Amino acid sequence: MKEFSSADTLIIIGVIIAYILGTGWLTLKLRSKTNDQFMVASRAMPVAVVGVLLMSEFIGAKSTVGTAQAAFGQGIAASWSVLAAGIGYLLFGLFFVRKIYGSGEFTISGVMAQKYGRATMTVVSLVMVYALFLVNVGNYISGAAALSTILKINIPVAMIIIGVISTFYFTLGGLKGVAYVTLLHSAIKLVGIGVLAWVALNMTGGFAPMIEKMPAEYFTATGKVSASTVIAWIIGTVGAIFSTQFVIQAISSNKSADDARKSCLFAAGLCIPVGLGLGIIGVCAKFLFPDMKSIYALPVFLQYMNVGWASLVATSLVASVFVSVATVALAMASLLIKDFYVPYAKPTPERQMRMTHILSVVIGLSPLVFCLFLPEILKLSFFTRAIRLSISIVALIGFYLPFFRSNAGAIISLLGSTVLTSLWYYWGDPYGIDNMYVALAVPMVVMVVETLVRNVLGLGKAEQKQNAPAA
Repeated sequence: MKEFSSADTLIIIGVIIAYILGTGWLTLKLRSKTNDQFMVASRAMPVAVVGVLLMSEFIGAKSTVGTAQAAFGQGIAASWSVLAAGIGYLLFGLFFVRKIYGSGEFTISGVMAQKYGRATMTVVSLVMVYALFLVNVGNYISGAAALSTILKINIPVAMIIIGVISTFYFTLGGLKGVAYVTLLHSAIKLVGIGVLAWVALNMTGGFAPMIEKMPAEYFTATGKVSASTVIAWIIGTVGAIFSTQFVIQAISSNKSADDARKSCLFAAGLCIPVGLGLGIIGVCAKFLFPDMKSIYALPVFLQYMNVGWASLVATSLVASVFVSVATVALAMASLLIKDFYVPYAKPTPERQMRMTHILSVVIGLSPLVFCLFLPEILKLSFFTRAIRLSISIVALIGFYLPFFRSNAGAIISLLGSTVLTSLWYYWGDPYGIDNMYVALAVPMVVMVVETLVRNVLGLGKAEQKQNAPAA
């Protein structure tokens, strides 16, 4: 592998440091000064800014590095892992976003409380925090792989850098600060992915040599990924979008429900070129470096650019890492503050803001403890989407099938789905059944069975009246 000279490496590091300092200054300038600004940016965000925020939530460091890694081993079909987000945002914008925005809530747990009650809200909040925490573990791992290649440092040091800088961004910035810094991060990220794809195709001589020499499955719709896995990716991503806390928080920052819908459609359009570009990069890496570790499928091409382009692309990867970690951590902080701290402590606005900052630091740095375990990034990504899918199923039942809606059924289905899906993932998806299907089936089965039992025992009307959320 070609190596940068010491002078080139110093230039790249200098550009990255300058970028971090510049965006750090911007974060300070735009920082959230009130709880309302921290949580929902005072509901005044432009359509395009929210659209970019939504896109970045599902195409962060984990998806960027992970999709290229998956394409290295499974073909361009790995692009479905990102294209699925485009499908998800399209469906979310058309069928669900008005209901969420109209609820007046900015947390998924708050939305669920309106349909099921406070007990369900607490369970939803805990399940979502669990899923998002694992999302950030994956973000740290994938981001560290990119940074270690760029900066020539070991992975643990790269993880610490990610943790410290990302925590600074979202702890001070809140949604108001993170939103506009993310706009800059995402613009650089999109350019960086385009440059990487262009360099990779130049090095392979285009598609023709790869199609001639590589197995045909690298260029088919499903590749080495089974059709059932592709379907599971789509189902899981759609479900995750419908329930992910930061998505709810971002659309709540729009000025109106119509603007929220437009933001979703904007995000859907951005996902298509990004997904295809990442798939192409991974396949090119396999063609050129077949014996390389797959996790380096994307950052390897940095070594074959001139220092100017390498600085730009390296900065785009760094930007991708910071924005993905910051948005997820911001979502966790919002859930814990709104659903646990505020109801029990009943703080003044000043105390709430102070506790939000303290908790944000803990949330930002705690994934470092778990990053010593290095699972395959894309599998971890879709497992966390499976956990969130179960929340979406319960939410959809609450909105569209009120006959099956009960507090007890929601709680049992959420807890059962979380435990069974986690075990299924840990066991390696036995019998060839993806854990996504477990997360899809368990809530539906549990809520149907619970409703039938409740009605057979004559408890249906009484329990529905008892568990009805307050108006």
